[in-house]
Amino acid sequence: MEHVRQELDRLLRERGSGYAAISRMLGRNPSYIQQFIKRGSPKTLEPDDRRMLASFLGVDEHLLGGPEKNDNDGMVEIPILDVQASAGFGAIAASENAYTRFGFDERWLRALTPAKSASLSIVRVLGDSMEPTLSDGDEVLVDASDHGSRLRDGIYVLRTDDVLAVKRIAIKPGAKQITVASDNPAYPTWNDMDRSEIHVVGRVIWFGRAL
Repeated sequence: MEHVRQELDRLLRERGSGYAAISRMLGRNPSYIQQFIKRGSPKTLEPDDRRMLASFLGVDEHLLGGPEKNDNDGMVEIPILDVQASAGFGAIAASENAYTRFGFDERWLRALTPAKSASLSIVRVLGDSMEPTLSDGDEVLVDASDHGSRLRDGIYVLRTDDVLAVKRIAIKPGAKQITVASDNPAYPTWNDMDRSEIHVVGRVIWFGRAL
């Protein structure tokens, strides 16, 4: 299990994520991840914690001590997280554990995105600021590996402290500044923001809607 702790430590350092922040994201006490990495306590990650970490970091779950996936039926299961990404002024991310999973045909999913399934998750949209593109109650497929140097114009789920929001990002040509906007003109737009001020959870690549 030592190699799992070392790998998790490396992945967190690469992403610039602190132990306490990740522990809170998992709904744990602030020292949970530090104790796991530095002291080996607990000996293994809880399955829900492991799945959330793998999704957040965009890696296969087995790198964090989970079993190798064997999708013999041609279906890929994507977790639906117990959070809402506000299309208004932000929703508190009280819990990010998967409460159920949605199966996608593997060939269909690969045609949609080259991202590994471990980096994909589904969250529900709350509010109307992304109307008419996204509506209240829509479920969006988020690629957590699509951020940082890959950031480009598109719709993303963002995090500020413990608040999640889904917004449209536009990159200013030849500059570090970005615009964070809502598709609904009734909501404000934030211009000329430095990229370092924004914590991008992942890019929205698909959505589903109930009729």
